[in-house]
Amino acid sequence: MTEPTLLRRAEAVRRFNRFYTQHIGVLHEFLQKSPFSLTEVRVLRELALGTVSTATELARALGLDSGYLSRLLTSFERRQLITRRQSETDARQSLLEMTHAGRAAYAPLEVAAIDEVCGVLNALSAAGQEQLIAAMRIIERLLDRSPSRAPVSLRAPQAGEYGWLVHRQALLFGAQYGADMGFEAFATQEMAEFSRQPDRQRATCWIAEQQESIVGAALVAALSERAARMRLLYVEPESRGLGVGTLLVAQSIGFAQHAGYETLTLTTCGVLNDGRRVFERAGFNCVATEPERRFGRNLIAQTWERKL
Repeated sequence: MTEPTLLRRAEAVRRFNRFYTQHIGVLHEFLQKSPFSLTEVRVLRELALGTVSTATELARALGLDSGYLSRLLTSFERRQLITRRQSETDARQSLLEMTHAGRAAYAPLEVAAIDEVCGVLNALSAAGQEQLIAAMRIIERLLDRSPSRAPVSLRAPQAGEYGWLVHRQALLFGAQYGADMGFEAFATQEMAEFSRQPDRQRATCWIAEQQESIVGAALVAALSERAARMRLLYVEPESRGLGVGTLLVAQSIGFAQHAGYETLTLTTCGVLNDGRRVFERAGFNCVATEPERRFGRNLIAQTWERKL
């Protein structure tokens, strides 16, 4: 990545930070009328939700300094908002619990916060609300440095997602592998052919979803009466290494077997080394390789096959 490109992107992040900080300041105007700071409200919320029970868990969940958190909890205890009792399993830990007074103090803050967020959402159309939430999920997934432990589920595509998959893969292959507009034309044709499949018992599309964000996809359709082909398999870069590709390939094999095919094939290029390992573990064999000029690049086309 060239330095000017990185600087341009860094400035875009800073611009968003300024906008977001100002916007959040507006959202938290209700705090000016309460006896609690934003950090105190965050701590009370975690305790009210019951997601944490010790100071160590609170500090980890909210990214707070342990000394600062200790003073804050002491203040809460003095105001009779929480109680502490020694853990029966670890004498070094104290279990935290909100009192009735603590829940009563927090309840109007929760209502006010929800009302203010609903006010922001109500200014948008239903489609705009969904777009905003989807963008927030993407930001959260991309910036979360710890491997996600959230389960990955597979579902059928929804309206508009065929076109989105073409768009997304064209962006990724262009950015990662230097593919030109020819790849987008290829993906569009592949998707169009798939959408015209007459027998849905022998063709399917899997959408891999994690925390309500699309992290991958794969299509399976007839190549002949006895052979099926997997098409447009992809996994989002930040979700690779988490088993998403393995899950998509395994489900595709199971579907092809159930549909009565005898073989499952796929065609890829040599630059996708991560995919190669997934295919080999799933029992595929590379049966043909051929150099070709495609998508503005010199590639090695590979055909993989698995007996069913």
